[in-house]
Amino acid sequence: MALALVTGASRGLGREIALALAENDHHVLAISRSATAESHPNIRAMACDISDSDAVANLHKVVEAEEGAVQILVNAAGVFGPIALIKDSDPKQWLETIMIDAVSAYYTSRIFLPGMIDKKWGRIVNLSSAASLHPPGKFNSAYATAKVALNQLTRHLAAEISGSGVTANVIHPGDVRTEMWGDIKDKSVELGADGDDYRAWVQWVDETGGDPPQKAADLVLKLISEESASVNGRFCWIEDPLQAPIESWDAPKESRPWV
Repeated sequence: MALALVTGASRGLGREIALALAENDHHVLAISRSATAESHPNIRAMACDISDSDAVANLHKVVEAEEGAVQILVNAAGVFGPIALIKDSDPKQWLETIMIDAVSAYYTSRIFLPGMIDKKWGRIVNLSSAASLHPPGKFNSAYATAKVALNQLTRHLAAEISGSGVTANVIHPGDVRTEMWGDIKDKSVELGADGDDYRAWVQWVDETGGDPPQKAADLVLKLISEESASVNGRFCWIEDPLQAPIESWDAPKESRPWV
């Protein structure tokens, strides 16, 4: 089976996806800021700050030397970042959100992609969010901007690799009761009346139990399978999500007036 690399793999959706890949006999490199003890025989935990291009380059050297070419890349690392108006936001936290949620996927994709192209097979799956498709609102400019950027990065990547045997897609993994949900819950308490929408979402996920994280893992497994070989540059939804799918973008078509 293939060598897979999953970022943000120490907890939450990243961990769920890493385990699902491992259970399906893939050898998984589970990447997080600090490598944790790992008991699954098909998973190797590795430490890397994926928001640092030099660190990602060093990770690539180690992986190539010790494991070989990565053929499945899942960019699952993410933070929600500051819940604040732009004028009140902390620039360091705002930019850190962009780096982790969007730029890190550029770092990992650009450096592991050549190995996929050489083998004429590879799968890149980036975890986006329905927040990237919602109308802009208050407080979540960093997170939503990062996910919109991630969507467009993935579409450009998909266009560049079309026909190579490698595909790149984004997914909405569902409204999941993860550590990020808990972070939003805690921060929303301090928002006053303007935080009603956030608190309503937190309560909705709490009352429904949220989407099972296994659905995100199942979608990743589907996207790396041969049945999805023609799926490239798409925004994909889990099966039967709590939140009804939102229109993203149509299939690519050439409509430039100068062509």
